[in-house]
Amino acid sequence: MARSVKGKGLLLLGVALVVADQVIKYLVKTNMSLGEQIPVIGQWFRICFIENEGMAFGMKFGGATGKFLLSLFRICLCGALIWWIRSLLKKPAGQVPPGVLVGLTLITAGAFGNIIDCLFYGLIWDYAPFMFGRVVDMLWFPIIRSGEKVIFFSPVFNFADSCVTVGASTWRCSSGASSLLPVNDENAADGSAPGSSLGALHLYDAAILVLFIRIGN
Repeated sequence: MARSVKGKGLLLLGVALVVADQVIKYLVKTNMSLGEQIPVIGQWFRICFIENEGMAFGMKFGGATGKFLLSLFRICLCGALIWWIRSLLKKPAGQVPPGVLVGLTLITAGAFGNIIDCLFYGLIWDYAPFMFGRVVDMLWFPIIRSGEKVIFFSPVFNFADSCVTVGASTWRCSSGASSLLPVNDENAADGSAPGSSLGALHLYDAAILVLFIRIGN
């Protein structure tokens, strides 16, 4: 029963984050012109409407084929994250830290929010076929500037990207956070692996996860 309630809570959290992401993108896309900027807090926080055709921070590869493969990768990645969360929910109560589940839910919601852009925005806004849409970005924090040149922080991102970043940090920092790969309990018993069936989370685990998510966004 508790497991079911926890699963529903994570689902509601994920849906709420995806809805928030899409509402923000819709408001920006329907009320701003491409490239338009709106100062929010002085010069260091602006709403800046751009569209990202490729990976994180506007990187691209492979033309149309690369775009298709990137969209496919995003779908597979999101599916893997959902499977991972479901598998963790099946474990005994108390074995998986809540921060791990919340963090992975934030990451999945962020990935899914940007997948919607890639899959459907080209069709909705009538500029590209299925899976070839552009991700809408709008949050810009040019905190350190030298004249017109931005020293830090130059990338423009969106709410979904923020979910991924916060989720990865929450997942990594949670007490007792676990490895990407489950550990066999039989091996744990003889001392050849950590006692937790989830294993020990290493820094490179978090780095790999964030790298894959950021490439997919």
